[in-house]
Amino acid sequence: MRIEEIETILDPLREKLRNHQLYNELNSVSDIRIFMESHVYAVWDFMSLLKALQINLTCTTLPWKPVSNTNTARFINEIVLEEETDVNELGVLKSHYEMYLDAMVEVGADITEITDFLTRIENLETVLETIENSDLSVAVKSFLNFTFETIKTQQPHKIAAAFTFGREELIPDMFLKIVDQAGKDAYPKLEYYLRRHIELDGDEHGPLSLKMIQELCGEDEAKWHDVLECSEKALQQRINLWDHIAKAIKKNKEITV
Repeated sequence: MRIEEIETILDPLREKLRNHQLYNELNSVSDIRIFMESHVYAVWDFMSLLKALQINLTCTTLPWKPVSNTNTARFINEIVLEEETDVNELGVLKSHYEMYLDAMVEVGADITEITDFLTRIENLETVLETIENSDLSVAVKSFLNFTFETIKTQQPHKIAAAFTFGREELIPDMFLKIVDQAGKDAYPKLEYYLRRHIELDGDEHGPLSLKMIQELCGEDEAKWHDVLECSEKALQQRINLWDHIAKAIKKNKEITV
């Protein structure tokens, strides 16, 4: 089994995401606000997957020792550089999570829930308990639980699968259409984040992530099957999250009519 075969098997789930009803519900900045208030947890846990890979694939302890695979170390360090310390629209160094929060504030979305939630997260050992005891929706809890259960396996090929194949594909394009309708320079932070997201995922991070999986699995068929299984679960979690957000947006429209 190889990347091409996995992508073929995953295609029905990816098509389900591409054709999800959520995209029909995203028509206004108000819809974007509701979307971002749930999606921000996926932005945050993406950063957690990223750092889990860096911990597993590079040397982050002292004394330093060379890692077994410098290719995967290079791949993940390149992605970390731009995801954790990128430059925003003003030339200020920020993580993509922080840029996303700035964009949320710009469009009037509420960031208090996510910021309060992060203050309660103490360490990896208690993260699942904190998620369970939170007031988050069932869909968001399930999404986060899958991520951190995957991270806790400490198996880089599984973490890389969730990191690589569990992403959204159409959201930046949908948002840009709404932002354009709002008028030129109405939401510069959001527009910059979206364009940067498209640029990095398509041209750099997507291809690097696929190479990373190839390096991690090699000729080990068991690992390739793990990657497929984990990728299927990650995509289903994304679909479930999209279901939840679509319902929330639709409900809000019914209330405001």
